[in-house]
Amino acid sequence: MLTVTNLSFRFGKRLLFDEVNLKFTPGNCYGVIGANGAGKSTFLKILSGELEAAQGNISMDPGERMAILKQNHFEFEENEVLMTVIMGHKKLYDIMVEKDAIYAKTDFTDADGIRAGELEAEFAEMDGWNAESDAAGLLSALGISEDKHYTLMKDLTGKEKVRVLLAQALFGNPDILLLDEPTNDLDVETVMWLENFLADFKNTVIVVSHDRHFLDSVCTHIADIDRQKVQLYSGNYTFWYESSQLALRQAADRNKKVDEKRKELQTFIERFSANAAKSKQATSRKKLLEKLNVDEIKPSSRRYPYINFEQEREAGDQILEIEGLAKKFEDQYLFQQVDISMNRGDKIGVISKNHMAITQFFKVLMGESEAEKGSFKFGTTITTAYLPNHNDEYFKTNYNLIDWLRQYSKDKDETFIRGFLGRMLFSGEETLKQANVLSGGEKVRCMISRMMLQRANFLVLDEPTNHLDLESITAFNTALTNFKGSLMFTSHDHEFMQSVCNRIVELTPNGIIDKLCTYDEYITDESIKTQREEMYAVKA
Repeated sequence: MLTVTNLSFRFGKRLLFDEVNLKFTPGNCYGVIGANGAGKSTFLKILSGELEAAQGNISMDPGERMAILKQNHFEFEENEVLMTVIMGHKKLYDIMVEKDAIYAKTDFTDADGIRAGELEAEFAEMDGWNAESDAAGLLSALGISEDKHYTLMKDLTGKEKVRVLLAQALFGNPDILLLDEPTNDLDVETVMWLENFLADFKNTVIVVSHDRHFLDSVCTHIADIDRQKVQLYSGNYTFWYESSQLALRQAADRNKKVDEKRKELQTFIERFSANAAKSKQATSRKKLLEKLNVDEIKPSSRRYPYINFEQEREAGDQILEIEGLAKKFEDQYLFQQVDISMNRGDKIGVISKNHMAITQFFKVLMGESEAEKGSFKFGTTITTAYLPNHNDEYFKTNYNLIDWLRQYSKDKDETFIRGFLGRMLFSGEETLKQANVLSGGEKVRCMISRMMLQRANFLVLDEPTNHLDLESITAFNTALTNFKGSLMFTSHDHEFMQSVCNRIVELTPNGIIDKLCTYDEYITDESIKTQREEMYAVKA
């Protein structure tokens, strides 16, 4: 058990946490959520001991071990990959190092023999003889091939290092596991493996993630950072979000009687309890929800942006025709033989094992890059709006936000521009910020405002959720679900792909796979898996 007692913490003059008291118990997975800047990563650093709180105490039960997903990807550059994983269990690793040093001595003494015997006993008790095979199993499950297990960390790619550090955190069955954005740079198959691993994990997990599908799959509780407090709620992210929205509506409805509100909340909880049967955490979550006191549910102080894409005109029957499109990079095809005929209302999720292929595909369609082969043609009624993966070029200006957005608007009136900025949570003095000093999330929100002003009937979005907080992601997701026009996009956000797409197109160096289905159907269909393997296996 991990206990937080009277925790208070300031970041500069700002109070992040005030008198926080919590207990994290074994068998549960806690998803830590909060608005950008609320202190999610800081909270994990305090729990791990990396940061010291001004007031309060963090304690674990005697003998328990905590493991943490390291964020410094260059910390173990000179270490062998397999040993880097085992280093996640510090005591076991230290025993291995000391034991090997004793056996390497040329002047082996009786005292050395006694010490070696003690170490061997501890080593066996900690299941040390299986350490290398267990570490290798984790690496393989996370997509690190066996030929790389004995190479140095510095010889791996950035994405491979992330996976090794994740294996390090998971190694040795820690009593308490702290994970900060564990799904970053993982492909969908590896994320699914991690979801299953954590669903079966018997100890305590505390995780920060912007991936709503991941939080829904693994969490039994939500730890919500709001108003300098951390409040624990039973259930996953979707349950927390919908219940907090319900509580917010009820708080606004002052005329509704207390009994009516209680009955509405109880019906809501019962519905989610029934739906819990579909979850990996079904049994424990259902019991938790049945015990939930409706009075525990409180409105959140979070603000959600208002995102709504309206079309200036509806599209005709001709949307987009692509024939034989191909693009190379350094004499290798990123994609080729791309033939797509889009229909009205198509919302195509574009995926690939190489994200550069998707970015270049979108750039070709938006006229920012030339294809080696093929052609494409938008219908005469089609107007497009584009959200690129990298947007720095749009913000190399000293304009304040009002003037920045005004250049993309037909209506130049300041009140009108401020209204659009207000929808994206820029108000008051924030609208006078210079565009070149914005954070990543603020830039994306500005780009979304720009897209809304364009009133296009065809949207192209390259990783639209990058840099956004959960509130903005949720609002964006709803807007795209309700959008009446056509759409092409890619996202690492599983829920985005599943809830928005009605068609999946995968770009490969040897052609495309084009399926009229949901994202979940695409990634779980065995025949499609076989087809994908075949498409990537052929050398272009």
